[in-house]
Amino acid sequence: MSWKVQPPVALRALFPHTLWRKKEEGKTLYLTFDDGPVEKETSWVMNLLDEYNIKATFFCVGENAHKNAHIMDELLKREHSVGNHAYNHLPAWKCSRKEYFNNIEKAKPFIPGALFRPPHGQLYPWYIGELKQQFKHIVMWDVLSMDYDNRLTQKDVLNNVLQYTRNGSILVFHDSKKAWDRMHYALPASIEKLLEEGYQFKKLEV
Repeated sequence: MSWKVQPPVALRALFPHTLWRKKEEGKTLYLTFDDGPVEKETSWVMNLLDEYNIKATFFCVGENAHKNAHIMDELLKREHSVGNHAYNHLPAWKCSRKEYFNNIEKAKPFIPGALFRPPHGQLYPWYIGELKQQFKHIVMWDVLSMDYDNRLTQKDVLNNVLQYTRNGSILVFHDSKKAWDRMHYALPASIEKLLEEGYQFKKLEV
């Protein structure tokens, strides 16, 4: 389980020129959210972040951004960062190279900016060069909350975050229906505890 929550150095080394963790002098963290925007979950997350005056980064599925353009507009209005997560959340290991890049391209009209996160975290190292021609940063993660896994309890997800978070960590939650029960509990509890520990939160910027 631990290698899923916090990928080992050896795995990260297989994917050069990708961003797993930021080098920061202070106690700084980067909250990121995958798979939105959707009406209930993304709106709830935005309102929660407003309570703490936190800016975050949302890696959006193009299909959801297309259907929920008003939520995308609200993310940008509230000055969060957004990134491309492909149009149909298409995993690299289950499609051709052409299908993969076409799906990313299809999402671009609905998701501005130059950040990309591969759906399901799946990426072939030999895709990186082409992706870097299109995006400033290919963003992976340092701590995966695993809030999408219904085998875990709410407290399991919270413990994943609190146990593995460190300075410069890029944290992943999911603003999705699948993750809602665990995210709804673990996100505010994580924010409260990490703020108590002296961390500050920033969004990823190009």
